[in-house]
Amino acid sequence: MTLHANILGEGRPFIILHGFLGMGDNWKTLAKQFSELNFQIHLIDQRNHGRSFHAEDFDYEIMAEDLKQYCDLNNLKDITLLGHSMGGKTAMLFATKYPNLVHKLLVADISPRYYPVHHDAILEGLNSLDFTQLKTRGEADKALSNYVTEAGTRMFLLKNLYWVEKGQLGLRINLDVLKEQVSEVGEALPIHATFQKETLFLRGDRSEYIGEADASLIYRHFPKSEIITIANAGHWLHAENPKDFYTAVINFVS
Repeated sequence: MTLHANILGEGRPFIILHGFLGMGDNWKTLAKQFSELNFQIHLIDQRNHGRSFHAEDFDYEIMAEDLKQYCDLNNLKDITLLGHSMGGKTAMLFATKYPNLVHKLLVADISPRYYPVHHDAILEGLNSLDFTQLKTRGEADKALSNYVTEAGTRMFLLKNLYWVEKGQLGLRINLDVLKEQVSEVGEALPIHATFQKETLFLRGDRSEYIGEADASLIYRHFPKSEIITIANAGHWLHAENPKDFYTAVINFVS
């Protein structure tokens, strides 16, 4: 079983890992811009997400090994690796396990620390969608609004909708496993894991995922890291302020 990826451009390998309940296509607009600067972008769907395979096993050790297998199969070395949220946790662990494969690491709005489960309403809402009754995206959005009030978050979540067949909607994510294993998403980086190469942490100024108290932990695991703040952005900083996010990434990787 290998991960699904959308590959754009030619040049130095640059892998992007999406967050929980996302998919690689969430990053397509920025990826096209990155690919114009002599990068080959790999927009990966992590297991149980997007078009990648479904499996009962789901934790960061396993997802890091999925990525290692993907790099081996595609002969990718000296990669630039960017991960957002859950993808950032995968990226951090991968870099500490396989530092010789990673040239530079970028982590978007997540710290190495433990996070308590906080996706209950979202998962309950997605689980409530009855696709024997819901026949349009608009109907699904209305049903989900009973659980998720913020329209932008619903738009993000409903990108997981697809036509299973004509007239029949479904979700690409493996919702049953993700509900059962949701506690894995908040797990901390192993205490002794370190990465000694250049690393950039990007945080949204309206996000609480990386606070001032996280800095010492970040530097302990990633001693050659820098933390920068993207203005006018929350947790989805790459979507909320793509211009400043793009500039920060390119300044670092160049």
